Amino acid sequence: MADPLRDRARRATGWRLRMNGDARPHYVVCGSDPLAYWVVRSLLATETPAGQVRVTLVVPERRRSDGPDGRDLDGVQVITAARLDEATFRRAGLAGADGLALLHQDDVGNMHAALCAQEVEPRLRLVVRMFNTSLANGVRQLFPDSAVLSDASMAAPAFVAAALGEVAPTHFRHGGRTLYVARRADVRPADVVCGLAVTTDPAPARLLPADQATADLVLAEATGQPPGTELAARRLVRARRRRQPVVVLLRAVRSFATRKIGMAVLLLLGVIALLGWLNSRASGVDWAEALYLTLVTTLSGQDPDVHKPAAAQVMQVVLNLAGLALIPLITAVVVDGIVNARLALHAGRIQPARAGHVVVVGLGNIGTRVMAQLQDFGVEVVTIDKDPDARGAPLAHRLGVPLIVGDAGLEETLRAASVDTCQALVVVSTDDGTNLRAALNARSLNADLRVVLRLFDGDFAERIQKAFGIGISRSVSYLAAPSFVAALLDRAVIATIPVGRHALLVTEVPVVAGSALDGRPLAAVNRPGEVRLLAYTRAGQKADWTADPRMMISAGDRLTVVARRAGLSALLRETSPAPPPAPAGTPVPRQPEE
Repeated sequence: MADPLRDRARRATGWRLRMNGDARPHYVVCGSDPLAYWVVRSLLATETPAGQVRVTLVVPERRRSDGPDGRDLDGVQVITAARLDEATFRRAGLAGADGLALLHQDDVGNMHAALCAQEVEPRLRLVVRMFNTSLANGVRQLFPDSAVLSDASMAAPAFVAAALGEVAPTHFRHGGRTLYVARRADVRPADVVCGLAVTTDPAPARLLPADQATADLVLAEATGQPPGTELAARRLVRARRRRQPVVVLLRAVRSFATRKIGMAVLLLLGVIALLGWLNSRASGVDWAEALYLTLVTTLSGQDPDVHKPAAAQVMQVVLNLAGLALIPLITAVVVDGIVNARLALHAGRIQPARAGHVVVVGLGNIGTRVMAQLQDFGVEVVTIDKDPDARGAPLAHRLGVPLIVGDAGLEETLRAASVDTCQALVVVSTDDGTNLRAALNARSLNADLRVVLRLFDGDFAERIQKAFGIGISRSVSYLAAPSFVAALLDRAVIATIPVGRHALLVTEVPVVAGSALDGRPLAAVNRPGEVRLLAYTRAGQKADWTADPRMMISAGDRLTVVARRAGLSALLRETSPAPPPAPAGTPVPRQPEE
C-alpha cells in the first residue's frame, strides 16, 4: 500500500497533469440525495490556482426521490450506473483523480465501493459517509488516508441547540483551548475570542462583521461549565414531573373503546335512567327503591304482575327491552376495549402526562443522534415514528425513551406525546409532507411551541419559514456538506458552526512557500464577512491567540481561521503555490461565467 503521508504531501504541494492536459483537480462523487447535491455544488464553487475543479457525479439510472441530487447542475459530468464497481469507476475517470466521495446511505455498500475504488486508484483521497461507528473504524484501518464522516452527527448539535432555544452547543479544542459558541451577554468579556455574527437585526444574520463589537454571537473560551450545559441541567430539574396515576387511568379509560360504541352506551344508559325515573313515579316508591327496581328490571327482568298500573307495566316492558340491548353493548365495550388497550400499549399511545419535554419525530439517522444528545443533556424526550422497527428504536428502548408508533401528521398521535405541553418539537423524518403536517398540527395544539423543522429543499424551507412563521427550519445536508467538501479537499476542518441557514468553518490552513501570503502581514488574512484569523502558529511553536497583526507570515506557518466557504476558498488560493506552467499547445480551461 502506498505511503499515505507521502501522498498527502504530494497533493498539498504538487499538481498532477492529467492525460488530457487538464491540470485542474478532479473529484468523483457517488450519491443521489441532497447531500450529494450540496457537496457537488460546493465543489463547483471552489476555485484553485489551476481554476475551477472538475466534478464527475455517479448516480443511479432512476431518481430515487423528487429532491435534488446534483445531476442537473451545470458543469458536472454525470455517469449513470446500476452499481459501484471497478468498471463504473473507470468510466468515471477515477484513475488519476484527486478524491472520491461515497455518499450513499448504505454503510456496507459504501465500504464495498471503497474496496473497488482502491483497485482502480490505490493512491486516492477517500471520503465515506457512514452511520455505523464500528464499520467506520474498519474503513479507517483499511484506508489510512481517508475521512469517514456522519452527516447525522454533524447536524445533530444544531437541532439540539434549536430545540433548547440556545446557541449551538458546538465546542472544540484547539491550541490548548476549549472554544464554544455563545451569546455575548452570556459570557465574560475576557472570554470572548472573536465575534461571529449579528443576529439581532430583522434582516438575515451578518456573518463576521468588520466591527466585532457589534456581533451578539461570539466564539468564547470555556473556563468552566458552558452556559448551555447549565441551562440544560436546570431544564432537567424543571422538566421532571411525578407520574400521575389518576391522569394515566383517565387517559386509559378514554382510549378503552371507540367513539361510536361509547356514544351508544351513553345514550342507552340515558334512556334507562329516564325510564327508571318514570317507573318510580308510576309505582310511587322512593329513589333508593326506584334504583333497585330499575337495575333488577333492566339486567334480569321481573315476574309479570297484571295488577300493576298500566304505566308501570309499560315501563317494565321497555326496561326489559333496554336490558336486552345493554348486555351486547357491554360485551362489545369489553372486547373492543381490550383490543384497543393492547394496541395502544404496543404503539406507546398510553403515556403519562408530561410537561417541559422535547418531542422528536423520526428515528432515522439524524433523529437518533438528536434523541441521544438530548438525553446526554438530561432533557426528557418522547419519540414518534411510524415504523416500530426504525433505526433508532433499539437505542430508544435501551435509554428508556418512550416510542409512539403512528403518523406524526395526525393530531391524535401528537396528543399522545403531550405536544401541547412540551417545550419543543423536533421534526426530522425523511418525508417533507409528514414533517410539515406535523409542524402545523402541533402549532394548532400549542401556538407558542418552538418547532425545529427538517426540510430537504432549502428554498422550500425558507418559504415555509416566512409563510407559516415557523422560526427554524434546517437542512441536514446543507449543514453537513461543508465538512464533506473540506475533507475531500484535504483541509483540516476543526469544527462547523451553523448560524441560521449558513455555516462557518473553523479550519487550520498551512502557508506554502511561494504563495501569495508568504511574506505578507497577518492583517492581510482578515476579510470582513469572509475570513477572520483566530490563531497564528509558527513552525515548531505553540498557537499564538494574540499575535500582532503586523507580524510577517512565513512559509510553514499555520493559520487557524473561521470563514465562510467562499472566503476559505479564496484563502486557500493565497496559501497554495501557483501551478506549474502548462506545456505548449495545452488548451486553457474555460472559466465559468459569473
